[in-house]
Amino acid sequence: MFAGAIERRLLYRPPYDWAAIRAFLAKRAIRGVETVEADGPAYARTVSLAGRQGILTVQPGDDGLRVGLRGIDSADGPAVTARLRRLFDCDADPAAIAACLAGDPVLAPLVTARPGLRLPGAWDPFETGCRAILGQQVSVAAAIGLAGKLVAVFGTPLAEPVGGLTHIFPAPEALVEADVALALNMPRARGAAIRALAAAALADPDLFAPAESLEDAVLRFTAIRGIGPSTAQYIAMRALKLPDALPVGDVGLLRALETGTGRPSPAELLARAEAWRPYRAYAAQHLWAADEAAVKGR
Repeated sequence: MFAGAIERRLLYRPPYDWAAIRAFLAKRAIRGVETVEADGPAYARTVSLAGRQGILTVQPGDDGLRVGLRGIDSADGPAVTARLRRLFDCDADPAAIAACLAGDPVLAPLVTARPGLRLPGAWDPFETGCRAILGQQVSVAAAIGLAGKLVAVFGTPLAEPVGGLTHIFPAPEALVEADVALALNMPRARGAAIRALAAAALADPDLFAPAESLEDAVLRFTAIRGIGPSTAQYIAMRALKLPDALPVGDVGLLRALETGTGRPSPAELLARAEAWRPYRAYAAQHLWAADEAAVKGR
C-alpha cells in the first residue's frame, strides 16, 4: 500500500482465484493508467473522482482483498468500494456458478482447475467501452498498445505521478471531437466509433446504467455507430456486469472449443451455450483462461 493511504477491505464468498484475476488485469493493463507488480501481488491504477486525482491499490489479504486509496476523499470511500466490488467481482457465488457449468464436459475440468474464477468488471465503463472498440479485430496486446497511445495523447497527466502511474484515462469530453484514428494510426472507422461512444456517453448519462435485460443492453450499444453485437456483448459483460453476456464471435472462445474436427461456428457456440445460462459470461472467462494458457504453452 502507498504511504498515507486510506485502507478498506473487500469481502467475498470463497474461493477466490486472485492469481487468475491478477493475470487477466496484468495482461490488459494500460500503460500510464494501471500497473501490476512483476514481483508482487498488487494491482494499482489512477482514478478521478469529483475533480480529484487519486491512486488505488488492491491486493489479497487474509480476510478479503485489501484496498489502499490515496488522494481520495474519505467521503468517496463507499462509492469507490462499490465500484471495486464490481471490478473484482466480489459478489459472485462460486458454488452456484460451478454447479451450473460443471455439466459441460469441456467446462467441467476447467471449473475444477480454477475454483473461484472471477469475471472482471470495470472501474470506468467508458474506459471499458473504448477498450472493447480498440480490441476489434486485433490481439489483446495490440489493443492495449493502442490504449496506451490513447492515454498518452488524450489522457490527463497526474499532478504527482507515482512510478508507472502517470495519467488519468481520457474522459468522453477529450475524445468526442478527437482524431483518434490519426493519432493512433488505426482504421478511421474504429476512431469514429470511439468518438461515437464518447458522444453517446455525453448525451446520455445513463448509457452505462443497469439494463433491464441483456437484450436491452445489446440494443443500447449496437445503436452506437461502429459497435457490433460481439463488442456490445463484451461491454455488457465487463461494464454492466451482466453474467449471461457472451461475445459469440470472439476468436479465443471458438479456439478454446476446437476439437479434432475444427472450431465451432458462432451459431454452434450459441446453441451449446444455452446450457450455460445464466452464467455464460463465466463460461467465457474459463474458456479465455484455458485458451491463453494453451497459447502460452505452444
